[in-house]
Amino acid sequence: MNLPNKITLARIFMIPLFVVFFYVEFPYHELVSAVVFVLAAFTDFLDGYIARKYHLVTNMGKFLDPIADKVLVSTAFILLLTRPSVFSYGGFADWGIVVAGVCIALIMARELIVSGFRLVAVERGLVLAADKMGKVKTFTQDIAIPTLLVTMSFLGSEGCIAGCAVGYALLLLATVLTVLSGAHYILKNRQVLKEEPKPSSPASEQEAEK
Repeated sequence: MNLPNKITLARIFMIPLFVVFFYVEFPYHELVSAVVFVLAAFTDFLDGYIARKYHLVTNMGKFLDPIADKVLVSTAFILLLTRPSVFSYGGFADWGIVVAGVCIALIMARELIVSGFRLVAVERGLVLAADKMGKVKTFTQDIAIPTLLVTMSFLGSEGCIAGCAVGYALLLLATVLTVLSGAHYILKNRQVLKEEPKPSSPASEQEAEK
């Protein structure tokens, strides 16, 4: 197992650690979980950079890396929904958690749809290039999540409403970019969904010759 794959595995092992720090209450535990998330998200850049620079791209890495990314982000969003105070604090009231739930559902639906799309592409032997919009949406998600986590650590303090507003705005932006990047990715590679021509049977070829 090469270095990039070890870094990817480290990211997967950091997910349970992130969950523990999120739920085990001690002073500023949400802030600690935010630090763990940022470190885990950084390994996504690090393993990809090392793999490309030193030509260490492997099939195992291609399999593990997207899974690690999606599990990390999905876990973080689901955990945030279990502590909805950051979405309903200040002027957001009751509708804040509803909008946040819809946003997170859209983000996770997009990831499932694109994963299925890529599976079809693999079965057809097609190689799909990485999408720049996808990288931008991932970066936005990776900023929105720790912002919300940090804000949770300071609920009730001065400036908390501003922090909630920033985190909420980043979540909305991440949702829009996630949906748009998914639609763009599928439209750009729509040949994946085209039906392949069926091979002609010997009988039909004989009929054509007549």
